[in-house]
Amino acid sequence: MENIIEINNLTKIYKEDAEVVKALDNISINISKGEFTAIVGPSGSGKTTLLNMIGGLDAPASGTIVVDGIEVTKLSTNDLINFRRDNVGFVFQAYNLIPVLTAKENVTFIMDLQGVPTKQSSARAIELLKNVGLGDRIDARPSKLSGGQQQRVAVARALASKPKFILADEPTANLDGKSAETLLDIMEKLNEEENITFIFSTHDQRVMQKARRIITLEDGKIVS
Repeated sequence: MENIIEINNLTKIYKEDAEVVKALDNISINISKGEFTAIVGPSGSGKTTLLNMIGGLDAPASGTIVVDGIEVTKLSTNDLINFRRDNVGFVFQAYNLIPVLTAKENVTFIMDLQGVPTKQSSARAIELLKNVGLGDRIDARPSKLSGGQQQRVAVARALASKPKFILADEPTANLDGKSAETLLDIMEKLNEEENITFIFSTHDQRVMQKARRIITLEDGKIVS
């Protein structure tokens, strides 16, 4: 299958007081288009750091990340902003919705940044919210939505820019069991029916059970 992400010899070092910590230690992975992959491991193993690197939110000490032919690790700050906007969908543990905007406005926000015409972005936002089961909540603000509903808005927002892949960092951590199952079913359906690539960092066994590939990290290294 076609590799959408190629990671080679990636190392990330943090300095804590006088101590040097390798958050990632010479990691190499390829991710193919259409994967539904979970990155797992204990706290401090490097899961979130790896997702941040792939998404261009953090820079490595050494190594390369190539996304669909773009070497992310060589991009300037401005080019990284554009790269994230146009290529990566993010779903965070804390939802990160804009509280003063409605569900639809949260989804259209990134399309506004891309310069998508208002009529087109509005129609796409409504379609995406219907796809995640929130067609009747398009005008609700985050404070009027449950945690599971907010996370579904976050998934719709992540899909809005038609990204090459979705990075989901502990997306079920703040959800009850039923909400987590609903969210995972939606993402699994999007993966299977639309071939959307999902990469999770997670401790959640429910995510691992649905994943078709599991990458295990310990102390910044791939162990399986």
